[in-house]
Amino acid sequence: MKSILITGAAGEIGTVLRAGLSGHYPLLRLADIRPCKNIGAGEEEIITDITDLEAAVAATKGIDCIVHLAGVPREGPWDQILLGNIAGTYNVFEAARRNGVKRIVFASSNHVIGFHRVGKVVDEHDLLRPDSRYGVSKVFGEAVGRLYADKHGLSVACLRIGSFRARPQNARELRTWISHRDTVQLVRRCIDAPGFHFIVVYGVSANTRSQWHDKTAQRIGYRPEDNAEAFAAELEGKTYPPGPATEFHGGDPCAQEFSGDASRIE
Repeated sequence: MKSILITGAAGEIGTVLRAGLSGHYPLLRLADIRPCKNIGAGEEEIITDITDLEAAVAATKGIDCIVHLAGVPREGPWDQILLGNIAGTYNVFEAARRNGVKRIVFASSNHVIGFHRVGKVVDEHDLLRPDSRYGVSKVFGEAVGRLYADKHGLSVACLRIGSFRARPQNARELRTWISHRDTVQLVRRCIDAPGFHFIVVYGVSANTRSQWHDKTAQRIGYRPEDNAEAFAAELEGKTYPPGPATEFHGGDPCAQEFSGDASRIE
């Protein structure tokens, strides 16, 4: 993989990845609707909107691997999710097919499994249980990735990213945190790993309390270096109010707009 496109390159994760991937590949193409700062050697900026299919096709020409981050990064109104996360993600996969891109690393989310109960260890084979419209959009992205892997031969990695932070912020993130350097390492492993067809991996650091496990991340060489337990003493008391946010893996998005009966959720 010599030419890497990062969509959403001006965003929070994109900015960290850009720094971490710089110098490892001959070309980093940085795509966003906003400009990136301080374009350096080996970097190429393209201001574009992936909700426009033809713009996505233009952005992916000559690219070996796409790291697809662009879209609405958290729960939001349906019309925004539909355009940015569903139409935009479809466009990126279709553009990749048209241009013969070899691999897509798709930024999925832990919110695709958010309504599994805390205490249950979840892996890549457990049922999808999205906790939000945002989570539904990431389920869609994983399904599109599976389709384009099976039907069109793309190599696809879906990263179910946890709580991406410089440091964890609350007690839930003692389970779900992924550090900046572990994120960079995981993405590099997904870019560089030889010959996989379709994989799902959890983006999580080596947290003592983690309840997400998958062997695939280990098989592609991911060895996380950080552990949220280092912050446990200061975060133990920083919890969500009792209810869906504390009962289920997804945290606060489970509680937002909740009008169901949590006791009926197995």
